[in-house]
Amino acid sequence: MPSEFALFPQRASTIAGSVDALYFFLVGVSLFFTVLIFAMVFGFAIKYRRRSEEELPRPIDGSMRLEVMWTVIPFILTMVMFAWGATLYLRNSRPPDGSLEVYVVGKQWMWKLQHPEGQREINQLHVPVNVPVRLIMTSEDVIHSFFVPAFRIKQDVLPGRYTTQWFQATRPGEYHLFCAEYCGNQHSGMIGTVTVLGAVEYENWLGGGASGESMASTGERLFQQLGCSGCHRSDAAGRGPALEGVFNAPVKLETGETVIADEPYIRESILNPRAKVVVGFRPIMPTFAGQVSEESILQLIAYIKTLARADRSKR
Repeated sequence: MPSEFALFPQRASTIAGSVDALYFFLVGVSLFFTVLIFAMVFGFAIKYRRRSEEELPRPIDGSMRLEVMWTVIPFILTMVMFAWGATLYLRNSRPPDGSLEVYVVGKQWMWKLQHPEGQREINQLHVPVNVPVRLIMTSEDVIHSFFVPAFRIKQDVLPGRYTTQWFQATRPGEYHLFCAEYCGNQHSGMIGTVTVLGAVEYENWLGGGASGESMASTGERLFQQLGCSGCHRSDAAGRGPALEGVFNAPVKLETGETVIADEPYIRESILNPRAKVVVGFRPIMPTFAGQVSEESILQLIAYIKTLARADRSKR
């Protein structure tokens, strides 16, 4: 498909070709059966039209061969569509290990993005080429949707929870970023740009836009200011569970169930600490709902992730 055909954006990610192949297959099957059905309707209307008032149609007894054929063929086609689509969905829902993480907060009517190194962007995202990027996204107000046509990715961004999406850009350049979910009267203006840079250019951009404080450093400072360090200590004297090595590790709750301490779990523990109380501890932690913003929560999560990495490095 020519890249100058504006209705069909260029392919600029590792997943784009697979998405297009499935799309063309679905369109091709739909067109084939649409043409076939209309052709048969008109053909049969002409061939089997009643030619006189006295003509009586010949009775039809049915055909087992036809019944099996128009049952089995659509079943096989739908199973191919299902298997193909499910495989592509699973592939696109599991980012590779070691992916570059970028935190995204949707807000009427802008995209606020922050890199682990501390760089902040509004309605712009700079990423390196040929490197998998994992987006951790939430919304401050209503439902938004992060959509980059050239990458063939679209993920709803929801208030009160985290959603993730990953991509790996294959071509340097600038690509459109849209909100694909109606979010208010300025929805059409919630647009941006994803800039894909070469490895050297990206490192230069990181160095040139350095804020002097990484997300983890900001999160550590918030951790101290909010008084979290008084309870979440690494020794047994803490009134809350230790956080070293906790991220992405199993946590046993007082209810007997075990959960994984991922981003949504940590966010819920900050805003609604009584929802999932760790076994061996009392539900004494106060809620920080209304005291910390979504961006601050992401910074605290970035700090807790560094505690997990530091703990593993000692083993």
